[in-house]
Amino acid sequence: MLRRNPICGCFATRGRSVVGRRGSMERGPMERGRMESGRSARIGAVLIDIDGVLTVSWKPLPGAPEAMERLRAAGLPLALVTNNTSRSRASIAAKLARAGFPVGVDDILTAPAVTAAYLREHYPGARCLLINTGDVRDDLEGVTLVEGVEEDVAPDVVVFGGAGSAFGYDALNAAFRHLQRGARLVAMHRNLYWRTAGGLDLDTGAFLLGLERAARVEAEVTGKPAEAFFATALAHLGADPAETLMVGDDIESDVLAAQRVGITGVLVRTGKYLPETHRAADGTPDHVLDSFADLPGLPGLLERQE
Repeated sequence: MLRRNPICGCFATRGRSVVGRRGSMERGPMERGRMESGRSARIGAVLIDIDGVLTVSWKPLPGAPEAMERLRAAGLPLALVTNNTSRSRASIAAKLARAGFPVGVDDILTAPAVTAAYLREHYPGARCLLINTGDVRDDLEGVTLVEGVEEDVAPDVVVFGGAGSAFGYDALNAAFRHLQRGARLVAMHRNLYWRTAGGLDLDTGAFLLGLERAARVEAEVTGKPAEAFFATALAHLGADPAETLMVGDDIESDVLAAQRVGITGVLVRTGKYLPETHRAADGTPDHVLDSFADLPGLPGLLERQE
């Protein structure tokens, strides 16, 4: 059993995540309640992605707040684990609470917070150029941020957060030049796209792949699917991976990445979920549900908490 370890230092994974086992999507209509990996059916904690699982554009998905209330009432330890880079932990907690979710700031683990711990441990005192859409500076305590491209403030580390208006040509080209001069590249995640109310939008990974190839470098990735991101979440809850669920809409970064470290994966058909991505995945989820609202009905999940 891992000891409680609130958002602390952790280790990143370089480049792309390791490839899991090849599987097929065609395994029955819902795959509800089937523990095909042979892991223990006892569940002692639940990790939950936010974007596309609980909300889309911060509006709660049908039944999601009520489902979380049921998990809380059963006494299940929960952690919301997200690659969201547009808001601080405090802002996310406040936004979700206003939407009816029973969560507080201590329930939330974000890629920026984990990235800050990683930078403090591996690049102490380094000058970091942050390219990110959104304000997460409150979660980057202890990180020295620099601005601009002048030689006297040239960064030691280029840090990629979430894509958006900040990912313009000037910013990306400045990052490219810094990397050519020897700066290291750290990315909070490498998601290719995410779901908004208007549809799928490009995310950091789409830009990161080109920059890595052009600069001939490999990013150090701190958020999901890094194994240590999940290890930090488990430590935060004091949970055993064999008794933990991970619920996400990203089959690779959320579900299969969690399964590779011994966590039971639950894929939901909301958010960024696409059938073609499911079919082409490098592994098979332990469970597939229509939405997070269906999670309390997973056989054995709540009954065993009584």
